[in-house]
Amino acid sequence: MAKWMLTAKRADFTHIAETFGISPVLARLIRNRDVVGDDNIRRYLSGGLGDLHDPALLPDADKAARLLERELALGHRIRVIGDYDVDGICASYILVTLIREMGGQADARLPDRVGDGYGINERLVREAAADGADMIMTCDNGIAASGPLALARDLGMTTLVTDHHEVPFEMDEKGEKTYILPEADAVVDPKVPGSAYPFPDICGAVVAWKLAGLLLERTGHPERDRILKDLLPFAGIATVCDVMPLQDENRILVREGLEAAASSDNPGLKALITVSGLAGAPLTCYHAGFILGPCLNATGRLDCAERGLALFMETDQDRALAMAQELKQLNDSRKDMTRKGTMEAVRKVEEEGLIRDRILVLYLEDCHESLAGIIAGRVRERFSRPAVVLTGVEGGLAKGSGRSVEAYDMFESFSACRDLFIKFGGHRMAAGLTIEKDKIGAFRRRVNEACALTEDDLQDVVRIDMELPPRFLDLAMVRSFKALEPCGLGNARPLFAARNMILYAARVLGRNQNVIRFEGMDETGSLYTLMWFGEPASFAEIYAGGTADPAWTALLQGRGNSRVTIVYYPEINVWQGRESLQLIIRDRKPAP
Repeated sequence: MAKWMLTAKRADFTHIAETFGISPVLARLIRNRDVVGDDNIRRYLSGGLGDLHDPALLPDADKAARLLERELALGHRIRVIGDYDVDGICASYILVTLIREMGGQADARLPDRVGDGYGINERLVREAAADGADMIMTCDNGIAASGPLALARDLGMTTLVTDHHEVPFEMDEKGEKTYILPEADAVVDPKVPGSAYPFPDICGAVVAWKLAGLLLERTGHPERDRILKDLLPFAGIATVCDVMPLQDENRILVREGLEAAASSDNPGLKALITVSGLAGAPLTCYHAGFILGPCLNATGRLDCAERGLALFMETDQDRALAMAQELKQLNDSRKDMTRKGTMEAVRKVEEEGLIRDRILVLYLEDCHESLAGIIAGRVRERFSRPAVVLTGVEGGLAKGSGRSVEAYDMFESFSACRDLFIKFGGHRMAAGLTIEKDKIGAFRRRVNEACALTEDDLQDVVRIDMELPPRFLDLAMVRSFKALEPCGLGNARPLFAARNMILYAARVLGRNQNVIRFEGMDETGSLYTLMWFGEPASFAEIYAGGTADPAWTALLQGRGNSRVTIVYYPEINVWQGRESLQLIIRDRKPAP
């Protein structure tokens, strides 16, 4: 059972409400998200593109812009090397389009996940040299690629790194870090030690978009505003799909980016939105992260990510529609493979007694290596602990990905095992690695022996904004909560607690029978529709002791009478043009 924590941050909510013309409830919700001070609240509620941080504050940004300006003036060929996920695809599109818009020569290569692995490598460098590239420019990778970038310079190419990942480091016996920066001509990464950039948690596509703005500004390009607006959707989508915190300028970029995406003239993006059934509707973070993004990610997982990039580069609408449909079908195949891989991972944890480990390290021989990260995320959610999923590759090696929990810095913790890895990289919440198969056991032992996570750290935490009986809600208040959007990591959807809700009827819905619609009432007799998205058995276990309990049977028959305390968020349901309030149950406990 999850641990519930009620947020109780203090502020003058009356002052905030009066100053910004909002309700005290909304004022409290904003304070709970650590937004403090009138200027920050204004920026949170109504910040626009003019409130974004100065791109010149990014490390080496001015130097990079000067390098690009020189390459463009000389008519040099620029090879962009991205990565195989949504962020890499979008960042590559931004840079290639920027350079071509400015009259330059640019193309892109994205690594093959299986054949190349993550980011730039020596094969891609030699290919660029053979193709006559004068400059190599990375995006969403490169900060940990000292070897390949040194080779590029030896082959006579200018090198420019744009990235957002953590800088690799070595740690001595005293725990002091020595950072290892690639010897490139410029390294633009907000996480470079000593960076003056105010908000380092931006994705690779945003770094590329920021650099584009700086270059267009330096050159006085007459189409600056139009080009940046055209490229903005790709920065916004990448921010969501790379699971960046929706705080500070990321909120502005996502809000403005998704709005621009919905009306974008890019044939490929329009086609992907159309085949996904989203045409004509406002785009949300859910649409970007769980519908559009997975279609693009599927290309890098099961085929080649350059298909995703080619979709965005396509200029013919009919061809773009056919390409987008193929991506959607590829993602459907990925879903089925992921489901099977997750079932196998859960079986191993449960049957092999691995649940005793604080850090789950799983080897799945037959899993497609591109799905390791997704499956690791599912395992983490299932068992509330960091998880690494590895799968076999040629040469007696295993490759995989890890997904962490809030209390565990996976990149720093795994760095202590760097001697075991062939290749390693990542950040606090995720990591990727290659290791010899016969060292997996040692890796598992070492990370668990060094792990200081407690049971409290591993317990799922539900953070509640306030106790709010639903009778105090109305449609106007729920609409006002849209001011909090976009919601996601670091800017959670508001959650409320309500005691003694009586559920008297339930109906199981959905193709997979994993949705329940309840009819319920509060202590005053006010009626509500409530929704639960999850397995009926998991709800019944808390509500009635299991699906075989007579109380559960009575609920399904419309005769339920059990009381529960719920954590919920409110939504406005629209049916046949009529609006009504419904409560989405996030968690539940028996009423005391």
